[in-house]
Amino acid sequence: MEIEQKQAPLIEQFVKQASTLNGPGPALVKLIVEATSHPSLFAFSEILSVPNLLQLQGTESSVYIDLLRLFAHGTWTDYKSNAAHLPQLVPDQAVKLKQLSVLTLAEMNKVLSYDQLLKELEVANVRELEDFLINECMYVGIVKGKLNQLRRCFEVQFAAGRDLRHGQLENMMQSLTNWFLSVCPFNVVCLILSYRFNFSLFKLLLTHVRACCLSTWPLYRNQVIFSFY
Repeated sequence: MEIEQKQAPLIEQFVKQASTLNGPGPALVKLIVEATSHPSLFAFSEILSVPNLLQLQGTESSVYIDLLRLFAHGTWTDYKSNAAHLPQLVPDQAVKLKQLSVLTLAEMNKVLSYDQLLKELEVANVRELEDFLINECMYVGIVKGKLNQLRRCFEVQFAAGRDLRHGQLENMMQSLTNWFLSVCPFNVVCLILSYRFNFSLFKLLLTHVRACCLSTWPLYRNQVIFSFY
């Protein structure tokens, strides 16, 4: 949760700046470039939702909205596939998008092979890959894990969450509800620890599950305890 807490004031700063800019001028483009280049910012959906950014639509700078969407939900592979239709990345943006790509891979698998990472990140060799994982990912705090040189893989222990894609929240709520209802018998005290993404979102998910449980098992509502940490 530490990385999310560090980002909060940065997100607020960029949202406020975007809200004060009027007209589809270079100021909005500059803000998007600054946000996607910032070494400590890894969440972009709140900036993307600022109405003023819509002023770029229909202009030659509309590609910068696409770029911001890419940083919110996309990966390095997505960028390479659409590079002809997007602005060229500066070095800091390239590093950031590769960092975000590691987070996306970590959502799907807790053991990431070096071969997969070398391909997805377009890194030249294992030494460069390990330096990237150590200096640009673990040291920054967006992931925690272990480099297993014998098995040629990165074993993920923690990964910060990315911006939610459209429909992902509803799917997460349904999956969490189904899981809880399948494992919660009578007289169970359910202690749920912090999850890896935004704490307020985590509380929202648990509130949803609790409501489902209470409506399903009204006779046992006092036997289900939710603890937030």
